[in-house]
Amino acid sequence: MNGNHTTAPTAPTARIALIADRSEAVRSHVRVPALLEALRLREGLDLDAYWIPTEEAGEGMDGFDAVWVLPGSPYRSEGGVLAAIQDARENGIPFLGTCGGFQHALLEFARTVCGLDRAGHAENAPATAAEDAVVVPLACSLVGHEGTVRVTPGSRAARLLGADRTQARYHCNYGPNPLHLDVLRAHGMTFTGADESGDIRIAELAEHPFFLATLFQPELDGDGSRAHPFITGLAAAAVEHARVR
Repeated sequence: MNGNHTTAPTAPTARIALIADRSEAVRSHVRVPALLEALRLREGLDLDAYWIPTEEAGEGMDGFDAVWVLPGSPYRSEGGVLAAIQDARENGIPFLGTCGGFQHALLEFARTVCGLDRAGHAENAPATAAEDAVVVPLACSLVGHEGTVRVTPGSRAARLLGADRTQARYHCNYGPNPLHLDVLRAHGMTFTGADESGDIRIAELAEHPFFLATLFQPELDGDGSRAHPFITGLAAAAVEHARVR
């Protein structure tokens, strides 16, 4: 035997854009650094994170390996958030949207893919006509609510979870308008998670390398020492994107 040995290649460091108006008052923003560290230590997934204010998010996501639109709506720039989501969607950049990110993923898809030019978000534009609002006030506030979300077998959400359900923590007052769900479905968006009342809580784009959005906040799962499977999934997709970019 000789002393030669082969060293396994190290995973590349992926660049992730964290889209939000960062604030210490937003619990999910505070959780992110520890989650990124947990991903590095526990999963070997190293992410180089850049916080991008919503006013700057419209400058493009080129050079990033993942985009995560975090909670904190109403955002200072709806247009910036929508531009970042569109860039990730059209260019195959792994995307996760949580809470406000979920809401704006639906809004971007409605406007850009479904051609609903007047589609609006009732929190951002309260004067939006009821028939045009893709995101509307919830019948009951979900601020501080926890509950079970059931996921569709075979979906990306189910594969990541390795289960048919997950516990969800919310902090929101707005959700999808049921009147528009069939139009979104007809253009390729799939809804793969619902609460026990049947209300939509997870959206995916099956043809995208990784496009997942949740009305709940998986970053609030547990004590913050281990990332939720959806966040781990985003990180793994980002590292793969960095590997082939």
